[in-house]
Parts: sequence; structure tokens; C-alpha cells
Amino acid sequence: MKKLILSILAVLFLIPISIAQKTETSDFEILPFGEGGQIKMLYDRRQRPQSVYLNDMVYIVFNAGGDPGDSGRSPTMPMIVTYNPVTREFSDIVKLGPAKSDHHYGPVIFADTSDYLHVLYGCHSSPGTHLISRKPANIGSSINDWETGPEVAPGISYPTFYQVTGNKELIYYRTKGHISSWTYRISDDRGKTWVGPETDVTDLDSKGRFEWSSYQCKLPGKDGQFLHVVFTAYDDNRQSEPERFYNSRYQNGVSNEWKYNLYYVKIDLQTNEVTNFDGEKMSTPIDLDQANEKCMIWDTEGRGAGVPPDIVLDKESNPAFLHVLSEETTEDHNYYFVHRTNGKWKKTVIAPSNHQWNGCHINLDSYGIYHAYLVVGDSYVEPDYLNTGGYMDKHGGGRIEEWISSDMGSSWTKTGELTPDPSKYPGWKFNNIQPVTNPDGSVVEGMLLFYGWKDKDAPTAIAFLLIDN
Repeated sequence: MKKLILSILAVLFLIPISIAQKTETSDFEILPFGEGGQIKMLYDRRQRPQSVYLNDMVYIVFNAGGDPGDSGRSPTMPMIVTYNPVTREFSDIVKLGPAKSDHHYGPVIFADTSDYLHVLYGCHSSPGTHLISRKPANIGSSINDWETGPEVAPGISYPTFYQVTGNKELIYYRTKGHISSWTYRISDDRGKTWVGPETDVTDLDSKGRFEWSSYQCKLPGKDGQFLHVVFTAYDDNRQSEPERFYNSRYQNGVSNEWKYNLYYVKIDLQTNEVTNFDGEKMSTPIDLDQANEKCMIWDTEGRGAGVPPDIVLDKESNPAFLHVLSEETTEDHNYYFVHRTNGKWKKTVIAPSNHQWNGCHINLDSYGIYHAYLVVGDSYVEPDYLNTGGYMDKHGGGRIEEWISSDMGSSWTKTGELTPDPSKYPGWKFNNIQPVTNPDGSVVEGMLLFYGWKDKDAPTAIAFLLIDN
């Protein structure tokens, strides 16, 4: 009996308390910051990070400052703020650039190995603006406390930065427009110069697959020697040929909003070698035929997504994915956990989603428990590209729920909601949940970012920081 009691106590001790389970005890806070945000006030996972945890402070970049009386496309500007978890205070917001109406121009942030902060914004098939703080780990009080840094690359879309092995910084990005290649560059001198591989990683339409493109998500391995990349593919169809948008599964025309299948590659940052999951070396840039033959880990058979999957590393440092995918109709969606088990890729439904663009996050905590933070809703959010919804609703939005799995992703349980107080934010939608990260891309547990809005046609979004006290 004594052994049984001890065993039960040991199990109870090992079960983590989820953030959502603490709702009733107010052990977490949801703190608003920034006003006048448009769509992608905080971006989805194609463009990261928008926070860095450095010297016990949280540094956050975002887009805000739109005119509430304007349309959802109102110009907004890149801004930065800090949060001190000890004093529980935000700093004053510093404006870093002029206002622009293109939401792709949203900022990303990274810290170099000497703790200087770097912000890159204004990237949409363009080099953007690279800023470096004049003092380490210090945002200053105005743009005068920042200097313009060297150009990273001549054409950048969807930049993602991390510190990697060898005291280096990495940027992974799309080189130009939709049908261009994806590649990376590495700096060993704190962002002064950047060097990339001889050939880009992917270029799906490079060998006759006219106008095929991809959306990609990336995450460094725990030692920073490898980069994990997952992507989805789609026919961009700039020629607007209706037959190319016909989806035989749904027996209807769709649009380039629908991205198909799951593809995975692993990049050795020491040798620039690109391999598939089985370790087979790929010929780069990877075109669509090679991706289909060698890199596909899930043929979704006509089911589509908008946002690419989120990546998490399991206990063995193998990649697993959180993906949203259409089902019986183009308005029905589920969140899937995709992971490797017994030599096969297993796909487990977690919960329904109300849109193919809902930006969610998954993390494996120190207890070995998966936490999935999901955007859910009671009905499908009509996107603006069908001219039936609002611009702010274009990429989904809804309530935020936390789901956990204690059996390595085989089953999932809802633990509660993380949605801001509905009495303060009645009728609001929320989207693009993302973690606060360390400079190497690892997750700071107990901190999440997201943004929310009410008016579907006005730039009145507010960003939020969730802190587990």
C-alpha cells in the first residue's frame, strides 16, 4: 500500500498545471499593449520572431498606429516595447519607422551574440529596413537610439531570424514574390555581412511547374546545427485560368488561398546539405516534382490550408507539426497533430477550426506534455477575398483554447480558454498566437503573444501578452 501511495503521489507531482487550468485562480494575466493595429498586427508563423527574451526582459515588435476611422488597410508603423516580468510594467512604446498600408511590412526582431537588438521591417520582395540598437539590450526612447544596419539581402519576404551554432545569426526568407525561391543567409559578425548557400533551398516552379509556390515555417534544432523546414504547396495561377483552380475533391473552383500537402526538409547549417526526413540528400533548389517524390510526408488529397504548420521537436528531437486542414467542405476544418511513431506519420485530430488561416502554436513542456494553443469559433469566418467578410477577418480569428496531450500526441484534452475578458472585449476575435522566444528560437514557457480586434473593417486591433504568474 505504501508503494502504491508513493506511486500516485509521484504521478500527481509530474502532471503540469496548464495555463488554462489556472483561470479561476487568476494565476495568469492577459496584458494589452499597442493600439490601432491592422490585420497581422502580430504576424503568423511565416514571419518570426516578434519577441525576444533577453536579460530577464521581453522585447516585442508589432505594427500599430492606424487611424480608427480609416479602413482596415489604414497605414500602420513598426513599433517596439519592452515588458519587465519583475515590475510587471511595459515601457513606453518607441516608433521605429514611417506608416505603410502593406501588412507584410510588419517587423521582426532578433538579438545578436553581443546582445544588440536588430529589427527588420518593410520586407515584401524588398530589402526592407534593418535597424540596430545603439546600446545592447536597450530600445532607447526614440528612433535616434537606433542606427541603420547593412542590407541583409536585395529581396526579402517573410523573414525569420535565429541565433545558431558558432555564435552566428541566421535569416530564412523568400527571395522575391509568390513563385520565387526560399533560402537562408548566415552572419558571423553580428549582422554586418551575410553569406548564403550556393543554391537556394526550394524553388518549386524551377523545372517547368509553372507558377507553383509554397509557404514555409522553420525552426532550429536544439543545438543550432540544423534547421527544420516544413512547407505546403499551391498553384499561384497568376494567369487566372479557372481550370487550374478546380478542386476535384470539392468539385468546385477554389483559389490560391488553398495550400496542399505537407513537405519536410532538414538543413545542415555547417555543410548547407539539405536532406529529407529519411536523411537522403536533396538536389537544390528543390522543385515540385522532387518535393512530391522525396519530401512529402502527407498527401492531403485535395484538402487545403492557408497558414503553414507550426513545428515542435519531440523528446528525440524529431519534428512534429500542428496543422489546420479543410475537411468535408471548404468551410469545415480540423487541427491535426502530425508526428512520427512506429516508423509512420500519424495524424491525430485535436479540435475543429473555423478558418484555414488561424495562426496557432504548439509546445512541448519540460514535463513531456504537449500544449496546443488553438483559435476556435462557433462558425466559419468569411474571408474578405470572397467579398463577403471584412478585411480584418480575412485570415480567420476567434476564441483561444488550450489543449494538452500527456501521451505524446495520441489523444488531446481541452483544459480551458485563454481569451481576454469578454466583458472588456465583447464580440472580439483573436489570432496569431505565438510564443515569446529566446534568441536561439527556444520557447520561454508561460508567455504567449496574440492580437485581437472587433471591427472587421477598421484598424482597431490591440496586441496582448499572456503571462503565467
